[in-house]
Amino acid sequence: MNARIAVPVFPGTNSEDETVRLLRDCGGNAELVHWSLADTLAGYDAYVLSGGFAYEDRVRAGAIAAHDRIMDFVIEGAQQGKLVFGICNGAQILLEAGLVPGTGAVRRPTAAFAKNAPEPHFVCRHVYLKLAFEPSRCAITAALPPGALVPAWAAHVEGRLAATPQHLDEILAGNHLAFVYAHANGVVDDAAVPNGSALRCAGLVNRDGNVLAIMPHPERDGWNFNHLDRYDGDDVLAPSGGAALFRSFVQAVATNVSSAKGA
Repeated sequence: MNARIAVPVFPGTNSEDETVRLLRDCGGNAELVHWSLADTLAGYDAYVLSGGFAYEDRVRAGAIAAHDRIMDFVIEGAQQGKLVFGICNGAQILLEAGLVPGTGAVRRPTAAFAKNAPEPHFVCRHVYLKLAFEPSRCAITAALPPGALVPAWAAHVEGRLAATPQHLDEILAGNHLAFVYAHANGVVDDAAVPNGSALRCAGLVNRDGNVLAIMPHPERDGWNFNHLDRYDGDDVLAPSGGAALFRSFVQAVATNVSSAKGA
């Protein structure tokens, strides 16, 4: 049986269908898990927290969802070594839950994705994520090439990495900076950053390399029909573009489960 991947649905989640479809198209055995079925989450091998506006992003993005019962199972799974991948609102939830960068206690966040700067308005912009460390630093990125560029869409109001200078230093010293914003040619500079994010950060990873949080949506640039100006083959329904990160995740889940069974 293929490793089972859960995509939990919080009240307000809105990118779950695309996430499941791309996971499946990349070979993953993914299923939606409604918040009323949270008790079933322990039986899954990995978790993907998709984008949306969980609990209407009240207080701040991800703050309430981080204390939802769903996260009890996700946190426990992460601590057991299961892979956890958060996208946009899912990334915000992972930071609010303290799983990423994981430099403090659980549910005691040391960093957050705060309101965009210089203007705190909604950003909808095509971006590129550039892998900022060796692929093997994170199990989820291990199948990507060094310096990989992943096309995606930034679509958020609260996507700016914010933390104290001390915690930003911890992020750099601990090699937690997973992705930075870049141009299509791979150049990294402030002009590539859509939201004023500290460290030009687009994604973070935890200490153990099994929990990854990214702000932009690779699933919105995951099939040929999302970018007809740059086909990857003739099939408009074929996964391409941002699907590279999903393929790497699916491969990592299979490897992780096989290793656990072998142990």
